[in-house]
Amino acid sequence: MSRLLLPHHDGSDAYVSNPAPALGETVSVFVRVPAGSRVSRVHMRWVRDGEPVFTSAVVDRRDDGGEWWRAELEVRNPVTPYRFLLRTAGGAVRWLTGCGVTQHDVPDATDFRLVTYAPAPAWARDAVIYQIFPDRFASSGPKRTPDWAVACGWDEPVAAQPPLAATQVYGGDLDGIAGHLDHIADLGANTLYLTPFFPARSNHRYDSASFDTVDPLLGGDAALVRLAEAVHGRGMRLIGDLTTNHTGDAHRWFPDERDLYYFTPDGGYESWLGVPSLPKLNWGSHELRRRFARIAQHWLTQPYALDGWRVDVANMTGRRGAEDWSREAAVLLRRAVRQARPDALLIGEHAHDATGDLDRDGWQGTMNYAGFTRPVWSWLRAAVLPFDDFLGVPGEIPDRDAGALVATMSAFSAQMSWRSWTSSWQILSSHDTPRIRSVVGDADRHEVATGLLCTLPGTPMIFAGDELGLTGINGEHSRTPMPWHRPETWDRRTLGAYRELIALRRATPALRSGGLRWAHAAGDTLAFLRETADDAVLVVARRAAGEPLRLAGLPAGVDGTNLYGGADTLKVGTDGCIEINEDGPTFQVWSVRQNRKGA
Repeated sequence: MSRLLLPHHDGSDAYVSNPAPALGETVSVFVRVPAGSRVSRVHMRWVRDGEPVFTSAVVDRRDDGGEWWRAELEVRNPVTPYRFLLRTAGGAVRWLTGCGVTQHDVPDATDFRLVTYAPAPAWARDAVIYQIFPDRFASSGPKRTPDWAVACGWDEPVAAQPPLAATQVYGGDLDGIAGHLDHIADLGANTLYLTPFFPARSNHRYDSASFDTVDPLLGGDAALVRLAEAVHGRGMRLIGDLTTNHTGDAHRWFPDERDLYYFTPDGGYESWLGVPSLPKLNWGSHELRRRFARIAQHWLTQPYALDGWRVDVANMTGRRGAEDWSREAAVLLRRAVRQARPDALLIGEHAHDATGDLDRDGWQGTMNYAGFTRPVWSWLRAAVLPFDDFLGVPGEIPDRDAGALVATMSAFSAQMSWRSWTSSWQILSSHDTPRIRSVVGDADRHEVATGLLCTLPGTPMIFAGDELGLTGINGEHSRTPMPWHRPETWDRRTLGAYRELIALRRATPALRSGGLRWAHAAGDTLAFLRETADDAVLVVARRAAGEPLRLAGLPAGVDGTNLYGGADTLKVGTDGCIEINEDGPTFQVWSVRQNRKGA
């Protein structure tokens, strides 16, 4: 059966009258029931003060696709979970939760949810993030090499392993970034995310020596002011990177201010994953909390006016043995950020499962490695890989089909609110991973991956250089200097695909704010709809050529114009079925204009 023939709900505007309600507000929620599904009754089950309550839904309207059932939901608690109970004319009973339609009971963790905590700022919905590792992006001129560093020419190979990995310095700086904003703007990205700019004794700067100044190697405080002014002058935004779990052992707090860290009775101290140069911070300290609130606010205000923070290893911040201050840390930082800049964004890094730390008045989203990067890699991986590590999991990236991709994405999205999912950063690669080109092996599959990045829900994040087809076998090796002076090495086809797909996303409301209905997921082929009340697109991705795809469930008589991929106009027959050719690898997007009727 086509997945489009199943009842559907998600947290997008088409299904929820107000996705950002106030406490005590009553919100209308809708279930789309396709024609022929024989659903005769719909109840909404919601949880009020910890107790399940059932409310009958009514038919609100009908269109060519079927019926829309409506129920009224009182937002009683800061997080209000809900699900739907469906009964058919034949007596069958189904649950509809974030996992989809099931014939068996599923845990409450998969319930949809409405959240009254302040949402991510409105601008984040339209953001396309461009990640920059400052030392490797662009240089404004020669610099003095610090005593811990190994000076490298811009074309020297990047070491994939220690000890050189953290000590190679190529001389990139903030003024160099400012000099290449045209490239970022032409790509279509509108938000820059910088890895740390604080002084440190490494090229990555996650071992900060201070949170009060900008590293002189990057140009100091004045260079950040110049960059911020240049970025904001273009109508773009700038996000910083704050390490809250640890500092460097050269930090001015360490080791004298012992209450800010974890010291052991034998004279040692706790550190990040046992790395001695990264002593772990103690969030049980009220003084540490006060300082981080001040630090977070300082860089959000003039003259720097950052537009938000990405928080490094947010999953470990405040957690150590029997102590768990993680929620206190997230809430404190969120409130501090909101006081300084109500429209600022706060994203927490989690390399695995972030669902338990979201929707709690702290992180507004995560770097979605678990719910996006891993399933996309598993579906599009090359037959032979130049590395054997799957984002920390021993062994090669598994080879999985499109059904597994959807199952993985659904498993994670089902356990957070729609708005947390859509505020999270969807990532093909980053400064901590192999490059996407090395994962997928060629330009064809790279284009498919980029298409998914730009059309699935969530905020696209692009690691600088991916758009040029740069390669890398691990996080260190992927931190490649941008080849500005060697344009003949750029993969122009890949660059063009990024530009076109980002432009398509920015021009198409359904791709930024629409709901998601999976249409087909099996083997080499994936298809889905993104829909608003007035706009809809059909996306078909293939990792390899195969049998033509025959797809049912679209309204009869619909014509669709190809928006990307160059295929013919989409034709839907009177039986509601379409047939899509067997080409692959390929990525295709069509507009789908539907006839909507009132009840």
